[in-house]
Amino acid sequence: MVVDRNAVKQEVPIDPETGKPYLNTVAAIQVSAAGVGSEVSPYVSQAVEVIRESGLPQETNALFTNVEGNLDDVLKVAGEAAKKLAEQGYRTSLVLHMDIRPGFTGQLTEKPKLVDKILAEKHQQ
Repeated sequence: MVVDRNAVKQEVPIDPETGKPYLNTVAAIQVSAAGVGSEVSPYVSQAVEVIRESGLPQETNALFTNVEGNLDDVLKVAGEAAKKLAEQGYRTSLVLHMDIRPGFTGQLTEKPKLVDKILAEKHQQ
């Protein structure tokens, strides 16, 4: 399968384990409890722990935990992270931003590398 970063449409790979289309997804997930005061880190950390234990590639920054995997797996872990707080009775906020890009993998690391390359080439001119 040929992957073209500039193509509008890609061939969709089939997951050999499931026989279903593999829809690679990069997602920014933010989960928090509402009405718990000005410091939400103890609640956010519970959601981040769920995401980290999922086994999906992930990285946490100041606002989001970025995750990469098959669409179904990403949606599942986002829901489980939100449930971690909601099932304790907290009003829970879930922010989910996704880039579903069939045919691509490793985008948590490749996207930043591409941006760095473009910026480096720009500054060499």
